[in-house]
Amino acid sequence: MPYVPHTPEDVRAMLAAIGAASVDALFATLPDAIRLRGELDLPRGLSEEEVRRFMQDLAGENITQADLVSFLGGGIYDAIIPAACDAIACRSEFLTAYTPYQAEVSQGTLQMIYEWQTFITRLTGLPVANASMYDGATALGEALVLAVGARRKRKVVLPALLNPRWRRVAATMLRGFDVQIVEAPPAADGTTDPAAVARLADADTAAVVVQNPNYLGLIEPVQALAAAGKAQGALLVAAVNPVSLSLLAAPGEYGADLAVGEAQPFGIPSGGGGPLLGFFAASEALMRRMPGRVVGRTVDRNGNPAYTLTLQTREQHIRREKATSNICSNQGLNVLRATVYLAMLGGTGLVELGTANHTRLAALRREVERIPGVELPFAGPAFNETVVRLPRPAQAFRDFARQYGLLGGIPLAGVAGCTENDLLVAVTEKRTAEDIETFAAALAAFASGEEVEW
Repeated sequence: MPYVPHTPEDVRAMLAAIGAASVDALFATLPDAIRLRGELDLPRGLSEEEVRRFMQDLAGENITQADLVSFLGGGIYDAIIPAACDAIACRSEFLTAYTPYQAEVSQGTLQMIYEWQTFITRLTGLPVANASMYDGATALGEALVLAVGARRKRKVVLPALLNPRWRRVAATMLRGFDVQIVEAPPAADGTTDPAAVARLADADTAAVVVQNPNYLGLIEPVQALAAAGKAQGALLVAAVNPVSLSLLAAPGEYGADLAVGEAQPFGIPSGGGGPLLGFFAASEALMRRMPGRVVGRTVDRNGNPAYTLTLQTREQHIRREKATSNICSNQGLNVLRATVYLAMLGGTGLVELGTANHTRLAALRREVERIPGVELPFAGPAFNETVVRLPRPAQAFRDFARQYGLLGGIPLAGVAGCTENDLLVAVTEKRTAEDIETFAAALAAFASGEEVEW
């Protein structure tokens, strides 16, 4: 509730009611050395209107993604968000939605989560999905914890070109499980080498992870990687860009046991890196080990559709020793936004979305190929993003691109197979032909040796 200062009359009345002579008398038992004498050294207080103006002035100094054309990617994308996502998500009945403990008064929330699970199963080709994943990174970590418990083995194989932030989160979540993490190196074309996976996966391997597209945006040889991992009985964990599933094979089609990813492109603003929304799908054999919550559909006593929490693996709901996860939020508002988004697009719209992303990336690649001194080091099939190799360090281009009104991409120094001159550039359906031409002009100017002018 709002803070309303007490008037002197209020203070006198309260002191009289409790029989204290003064406010100081209330604290008489505190040692004098720790009591403040005099006023706090603070600026003069401001009125509500003065505070509003002060904060508006501060906010006006920010440069947001709305002010610049973003070619940033790496797992979080500047995508088109239909107005309906905001309009529906801001309705009062959804604003305070949280865990639907009481099914009889939570049918709307439960149905929404059920629809979300249905969308994810259709996208991933796996039979069951959950709710409650914070983001793609923690969803991957949960999948690896599940695999280690299900297989009772202590080794996981990750691709070297896994999103580096996801890798760090997964490693943190596995820290207490005495698990060995090994990395499968990339081949010369920037994709994961199936032969390397076959060498690294052994009888003690619980899981092999395939990220498709990989961190560089390249399409992985998923069938060969799946065969290499499963040859030793490891679970196959597919980490996927959900938009790409409109065009690429679903994880279930190439034998994935678990599929995880980041659903932020489905109607959720990229913000300053969050909030995000993970998704998690599994085979039927692993269903009871899934973290989070699963909503089921049944009928009530009158034969009408009814929804309820079916499986709950958190210690809040079951005995602690039986819990498989302590994931503790259903991400209700973001699940709602993503569900509205997918319901609006439908199957046809989703294919059109993927095609638009692919077409625009191809247009950028064509522009890059025309620029002297700039090249595409990995020219294989890609989705959403590509690597551009510059004649100078990519970090310098980020500053240079600002004078063109661009967020110029992510430098790839330290990423396997890349150099300090390599830049990860994302192109979503939101980028126009004019945006792409402006980006190409900035690349050409940078390659010619121009410097930042501001």
